[in-house]
Amino acid sequence: MTRAEIIRKLRDARLYAILDTGYSNPADWPRLAAEFIAGGVGVLQIRAKHATDVDLLAWTRAVLTVSVPAGVPLLVNDRPAVAVSAGADGCHVGQDDWPIAEVRRSVSGEMIIGKSTHSLAQALAAQDEGADYIGFGPIFATPTKPDYRPIGAADIDQMARQIRIPHFCIGGVKLENVAMLRVQGAQRVVIVSGLLQSADPAAYAREVCHLLQ
Repeated sequence: MTRAEIIRKLRDARLYAILDTGYSNPADWPRLAAEFIAGGVGVLQIRAKHATDVDLLAWTRAVLTVSVPAGVPLLVNDRPAVAVSAGADGCHVGQDDWPIAEVRRSVSGEMIIGKSTHSLAQALAAQDEGADYIGFGPIFATPTKPDYRPIGAADIDQMARQIRIPHFCIGGVKLENVAMLRVQGAQRVVIVSGLLQSADPAAYAREVCHLLQ
């Protein structure tokens, strides 16, 4: 996909799923990715904080066999070099990782770069820095980010009004609270454990997407 096509898909996406080694076995990721996509997931990310580059590369390539034919962007968390080697659509970095400009120099010009933000000020800074999209959170307490204080839902509407790039609410987001987040102004969400631990990921994703219409 071209950069313009990937960004359009980010704008159109309502649900972003993360394949995380904390909640799932990478051997299951191609199957899970297919189920997520069948349910309407519009963006996928691979997150394996403690994996070797060799393993992460193999897992990414396996998921790409599913995401590419479906036309769903796949990003790699934290490791731009692996994203480049695998032929992923982009990478995602955190506040403690490299600046966007530095990451941009290390990847293909077609690749997109997302950034995690934990306040309205950080969201605005990431936009000014040149991020292609942001994650905004954690909205609620989550074991995935135990060291971060939850933002709460109060700032979602203000963030959505001021951020022009695609923005995804993340952190403790589950099917049970998506409707409330939508009322608060959320347009797109990231769900991790809720999807990965669901008995029927496709149905779960389908219901979330319906609530965000």
